[in-house]
Amino acid sequence: MVQSVRSRTVLTLYTTADDIQCHRARLVLAAKGVSYERVLVDPAKPPEDLIDLNPYASTPTLVDRDLTLFDTSVVCEYLDERYPHPPLMPIDPQSRARLRVAAVRIEKDWLTEVDIIRAGGRPADAARKRLREQMLSTVPLFKASKFFLNPEMSLVDCLVAPVIWRLPWLGVELGREGKPVIDYGERLFHSQGFARSMTDQEKAMRPLHEQE
Repeated sequence: MVQSVRSRTVLTLYTTADDIQCHRARLVLAAKGVSYERVLVDPAKPPEDLIDLNPYASTPTLVDRDLTLFDTSVVCEYLDERYPHPPLMPIDPQSRARLRVAAVRIEKDWLTEVDIIRAGGRPADAARKRLREQMLSTVPLFKASKFFLNPEMSLVDCLVAPVIWRLPWLGVELGREGKPVIDYGERLFHSQGFARSMTDQEKAMRPLHEQE
């Protein structure tokens, strides 16, 4: 018998196994060091609990006692406020706004191309080229600071890092021009939090990386 999530006291995250937005939420949880129950969802057959909790049956969906949240940005910002240490957003409003705009652009530009690549077929090759060009255009931002647009890790890094992790799996090569992007990714990939955030499917996207 499936236990209703409404009776649970532990934080629960409904997540798919290999989606960037779900990985983003899991990375925030890992960065915060928060214990939670991970419920893996098949998007084609969402569980009844999720359908009852979220009218869209979308992932990630976060359940904190009687509170249910969906939309990745809402989930991530709630976690940052609910568990304030370490903070994943700067204090001043302008810096916070700048990072939020960056996240929106990444979702609209990069993730749109990722979806096309994953769908396969002839459009995928053009999407790989566009994604590569878009990411290379951000190289100066990766050179300017240790993290993306910020001296400390932020919620935007929790979105950017899962994209970079998937680049070989997506068939996107940044080449020598993209070395600052790759170096940035490697710094995050070797953290304990990033390792905790991944599912087995995501680890398999870079099997050799796990052996290093």
